[in-house]
Amino acid sequence: MEAINEVHVSEPGLVVVDVAAADDQTAFAFQAVLTGMWAATSVERTTRAPGQPGVRLRCYLDMRQRLNA
Repeated sequence: MEAINEVHVSEPGLVVVDVAAADDQTAFAFQAVLTGMWAATSVERTTRAPGQPGVRLRCYLDMRQRLNA
């Protein structure tokens, strides 16, 4: 994954979430929980690192903007 940009964590409440999961389904299920609670970016695909198990997903969320569940 690329480096975290300073703007993504420039204020309290801004969060970068890196997810490592066994498969796409698990990673996207976790992302769905996050996007149901806070304003967050939606990611449409995961990445795989050669020689590493599982998949990775990165999303950005704003904990200052809590959504009504």
